[in-house]
Amino acid sequence: MTTFTGTDDRSLAELLEIAAERALADADLEASTVDSVHVGNMAAEAFNETSGLANALTASLGLSQASARRIENTSATGASAVLDAVDAVRAGRSTVALAVGGEKMSAAETTVATEIISRITHAQEYDQGITLPSFAGLAAAQYLDAHGATRRDLAQVAVKNHANARRNRYAQFDSDVTVTDVLESPKVATPLRLYDCCPTSDGAAAVIVTAANAEVTVEACESAIGVHAVADRRDPLRIESVAAAGRAAYEAADTGPDAIDVACIHDAFTILEWLEMEELGFAERGEAWRLTRNGRTEIEGDGNLAVNPGGGLKARGHPLGATGISQLVELVWQLRGDVPADRAVGSPRYGLAINVAGFGNNSVCTIVEATG
Repeated sequence: MTTFTGTDDRSLAELLEIAAERALADADLEASTVDSVHVGNMAAEAFNETSGLANALTASLGLSQASARRIENTSATGASAVLDAVDAVRAGRSTVALAVGGEKMSAAETTVATEIISRITHAQEYDQGITLPSFAGLAAAQYLDAHGATRRDLAQVAVKNHANARRNRYAQFDSDVTVTDVLESPKVATPLRLYDCCPTSDGAAAVIVTAANAEVTVEACESAIGVHAVADRRDPLRIESVAAAGRAAYEAADTGPDAIDVACIHDAFTILEWLEMEELGFAERGEAWRLTRNGRTEIEGDGNLAVNPGGGLKARGHPLGATGISQLVELVWQLRGDVPADRAVGSPRYGLAINVAGFGNNSVCTIVEATG
């Protein structure tokens, strides 16, 4: 992957090419061996006034025989590109598939970027002025009121993920924050504040999916939808697409939440770390906050489930088309032991990533296993 940042001087095409070349080098493969290219990007036309990314990337990599296409699934675009690559290999249509995703969000003015992201919501909700941060604020308020967690507990999610990002040289934020910093940052959607929310980011990430033996195998990569309009959901604290994708992934991998050693959770807002952990079976309903309070989601500690060791969306950054792929890059590094000792998760066997579209209308869950 490239380093995620608030502003990258390179073009989106350049970022995609750099990430792709790094993935090929890591796999010790020549570009000519690639059979299919799966490019994840949400909004190049809106952010960058460009299109045709898949064709441009294959040309810049010097490919002549590969198939190529672009995949879009709002903020779950990255993992959806990986799913497309996995399906191509499973079906025998590809032996070496390159999944690469990226976004250059800084190219648009802040008001324009906000408008683009706001369009992810249901059309009627958009017309009423409801945004993703407002959904998160409403969910956070209801969760804290219903389950006994404190505002300081929720702030600790941001504190943990910033601490992890500080030790990740690819992360957008490289400094710690305290609970006080979080609670005194500007209000966004009460009770959420600025440090509860992920940033807009530039960056790209890539993985190679191959039929050949590898140190890390894809045991499952499953997608599921949920109710699109949040107002139509039976319970605003339930993210059914996460639960459904998780169930399908556990079944496909013949495993369960107790086997997972490290998880990359789609924490676009701090409250989502708790809600998604509960949907995936890492905690009972209304109990994920206790894992945070007791340090059970930290990298260090016997029996811990390390959650977002790379900093998560909150602090690693969230370039929409790259995020789901960067989660898998982090898991591969962790399972291979390719991270510095100060953020290594011991000797993990299983890793899980959940990449979520919008406020849960679509999710992709991937489980990988170390085979070395």
